[in-house]
Amino acid sequence: KSPLGFDVNTGLANYPKMRSLGASIRRPVWKGIANFEAGYYDSYEQGSGTNPFIPNSEARFLLGYEQEIVKNFSIGVQYYVEWMQDYNGYVSGQEDIGQMVTRDEVRHVLTNRLTLLTHQQNVTWSLFTFFSPSDVDAYFRPSVAYKATDEWLLELGGNFFVGREEYTFFGQFVNNNNVYAAIRYSF
Repeated sequence: KSPLGFDVNTGLANYPKMRSLGASIRRPVWKGIANFEAGYYDSYEQGSGTNPFIPNSEARFLLGYEQEIVKNFSIGVQYYVEWMQDYNGYVSGQEDIGQMVTRDEVRHVLTNRLTLLTHQQNVTWSLFTFFSPSDVDAYFRPSVAYKATDEWLLELGGNFFVGREEYTFFGQFVNNNNVYAAIRYSF
């Protein structure tokens, strides 16, 4: 959704050519549901690999599991990996433009979702957390939603970012923490 490339001639962000291929599986395992996804993002535009303004190809993997622990309380966990291809070319391209900060070759993200249903399942309490051990940053999404009627839903939540470095995936948003309220009418 966001442009990942940059055209030095026009000074504008752009969408470099890319192909993607992936597969996923979701199956009951033990007392819950497990899922596995794999994808390959093929950045095939000329210069990819060493041009710092064109993203490198990446292999991505996601492994997850969700289970209802007790009635109306479920826990979901996921492990996500982004593995940059031609990392040496990427590093040399960054050095060519004097970039001091480079991405890691492999980025890891752990997610956890806690969901509790109360008041005859009309109130949903949720905490969705993301933590990247490779970037040492995190993102927390707490929310509570109240289904007042079949048509009306009231929600309160927030988005909170933590990170030591402003160039990491979640760390770049540390000044964008927010709280929100929503009223939704469905018909």
